[in-house]
Amino acid sequence: MKRLIDLRSDTVTRPTAAMRRAMAEAEVGDDVFGEDPTVNRLQERAAQLFGREAALFVPSGMMGNQIALKVHTQPGDEVILEEASHIFNAELAMMGAFSGVIPRPVVTERGFMRWEQIEPLIRPKVYYYSQTTLICLENTHNFKGGSLYPFDWVCEIIERAHARGLRVHLDGARIFNAAVATKRSVKELTADFDSVMFCLSKGLGAPVGSMLVGSREFIEKARRVRKMLGGGMRQAGILAAAGLYALEHHIERLKEDHENAQLLAQELRKIEEISSEPVETNIIIFSLTRTPAEKLVAALKARDILIHAIGPQKIRLVTHLDVNRSDLLSAARAIEESLQNYQNY
Repeated sequence: MKRLIDLRSDTVTRPTAAMRRAMAEAEVGDDVFGEDPTVNRLQERAAQLFGREAALFVPSGMMGNQIALKVHTQPGDEVILEEASHIFNAELAMMGAFSGVIPRPVVTERGFMRWEQIEPLIRPKVYYYSQTTLICLENTHNFKGGSLYPFDWVCEIIERAHARGLRVHLDGARIFNAAVATKRSVKELTADFDSVMFCLSKGLGAPVGSMLVGSREFIEKARRVRKMLGGGMRQAGILAAAGLYALEHHIERLKEDHENAQLLAQELRKIEEISSEPVETNIIIFSLTRTPAEKLVAALKARDILIHAIGPQKIRLVTHLDVNRSDLLSAARAIEESLQNYQNY
């Protein structure tokens, strides 16, 4: 059977044999009653890693983000966030549908707002204006090629936001990628955020789940909102065991994904038709000068290589634990040959 090379996302990873054993052997209970010991251990471990009072296991990153928005805001509030952010672009306008808040997006070059861009958008404290209550940041930035939020920019935003009475939430779906790339702990990178969401089911390789971390009061409110969204799971320890395994065994190996992304980007830069964006972690975004992205996607699929188009001539590739260096070199060759075939057709 020919090997499938799937570069669409790091969400496509499958549990390793050791992770499956941990899941099969997990001790379980009813988590809605707070009685699943494995879920409780996962939540305690996440809180410990981030230096927080508490954590909550949720089915998805989107649910985690939307719970945080609900807890931090009131209907009619405004949320400042970056124009290309996941919350604004890929969460089905749930901030309006569920929380009744509206976005105030900021257009940036690399996906990262600075305080001087945020401050003019903060609504004055006048009763007939909607009020700004929350700022959302994203690190790493998905749609900007896994780029890293400059640490000093983050610190300034949080400090000044708190001085203005605003809360700050982090969409940290791939925050462990940021930690490995910057050699800073997740505790340091996220220290003063009012809440943080991170995913277990991306680079960390668990099959399901994300985490919310914050104060005990925030998590108590978040648990109620999770239930409102249908996220109260029962014997969820089977899933939490995969998350625990990922936190214990899959963090440091993210460095390998970053190195593989650099290798793939280096090979792609040799192809004349490709213009590649800077690569900082495990995501490669490149543009095609002539070939439609959908044509390249189809050509590679016929060769058992899966890639993801994010625009008419733009492609996103993501490295992860289920692809190796040989896979990536094969993919690069296939991309070059497919582009040549299309031009010669």
